[in-house]
Amino acid sequence: MARVLFLTQVLPYPLNAGPKVRAYYMLRYLAEQHQVTLVSFIRPDDSREAIEHLEGICHRVYTVLMRRSLWRNIRAGVKGLLTGLPMVVARDEIGEMRATLRQVTQMDTYDIIHADQLSMAAYGRIAARNGAPRTLLDEHNAVYLLARRMADTETNALRRVIVHREAEAFARYEAAMCRAYDAVLTVTEEDKEHLLALYPPEQRSALAQKFTVVPICIEPRQVPLIERIPGSAPTIVHIGTMFWPPNVHGVLWFAREVLPLIHQQIPEARLVIIGKKPPPEVQSLATDPRIEVTGYVADLTPFLAQADVFIVPVHAGGGMRVKILDAWLWGIPIVSTTVGVEGIRVRTEENILIADQAETFAAAVTRLITDEELNRRLRRNGREWVEQHYHWRSVYRQVDRIYNRLMNTIPS
Repeated sequence: MARVLFLTQVLPYPLNAGPKVRAYYMLRYLAEQHQVTLVSFIRPDDSREAIEHLEGICHRVYTVLMRRSLWRNIRAGVKGLLTGLPMVVARDEIGEMRATLRQVTQMDTYDIIHADQLSMAAYGRIAARNGAPRTLLDEHNAVYLLARRMADTETNALRRVIVHREAEAFARYEAAMCRAYDAVLTVTEEDKEHLLALYPPEQRSALAQKFTVVPICIEPRQVPLIERIPGSAPTIVHIGTMFWPPNVHGVLWFAREVLPLIHQQIPEARLVIIGKKPPPEVQSLATDPRIEVTGYVADLTPFLAQADVFIVPVHAGGGMRVKILDAWLWGIPIVSTTVGVEGIRVRTEENILIADQAETFAAAVTRLITDEELNRRLRRNGREWVEQHYHWRSVYRQVDRIYNRLMNTIPS
């Protein structure tokens, strides 16, 4: 049994976002095998009940309030320009977290520091200074690639320059952090290759040995199959955090370029956009009475029960879309872009439809609305597929082998 210090940038409960799902089930698995202490940032809307739930899983839980303000953003921009750090990393340098980690590592010794996401990598290095534990970094995304893709799709010239600058800063920072850790997890093979591409060719073979691909997994038994309510208007559903730029870009692309093509064939088709903090450009879509922008929804069931199609129209981003696993479990047929299914085992035409252009995406959605047999087949096959391939208790056994290797390696 290892003594593990597990660091997260978001409180990994409740399971209302992809990063939380990854961290939560990884934490659950590790806590069954090891003695795990969680140190996590929290936000003002995180509940005491959520923290108590995690306290029931972990040996100990420590929390630090994430502080955000306009002044911090300005200071981060200046620091980023002066030091070469990504501005997002500079923004989230919080003194209280550094102090908490120093206190925690002085009170107890740890065998492994497990940093969840690149945003906690520097904190993991701080925690590792006391007692020379082994270190593992869980890279949910190749972040520099996500930033590059966002820059490539950005239409505003100034924002494009800023995002390009962030992408190159992330490339340097991410390469340094992956090199500094003893082991690195990625959720997709694509992300692993993109991260290795940050290094000179002659170094990649040696560095590749520290990388392991472990996909995001879920608990199928806790997600009920959703039965569609007959008689409702044809409904297309999008779910995703709406302050996340790739989701915003994807929804705007779908509403402006794809949905009008669908309306040519199915004028009554509805689009429901669900997700926290939609920006004004997304909210304005609701001027069309066939488009509903809900914001955050606590109970998704009434909306899912009306859904004919679940869309994943992302063209930028990285890592793995947990929403696809969720939609499979709910039993809702999916249309996704190629980027949307990166890192996920799929069978096109059997458990998902894939399209990248507006015309082909619209045709795929239209097929699922009008072809009842295809719709039923994808509903049935998707649920079976995720139950077979993405259960956390079986897949996360891979992490045991990584921990054993780290525990049997003498720290340098």
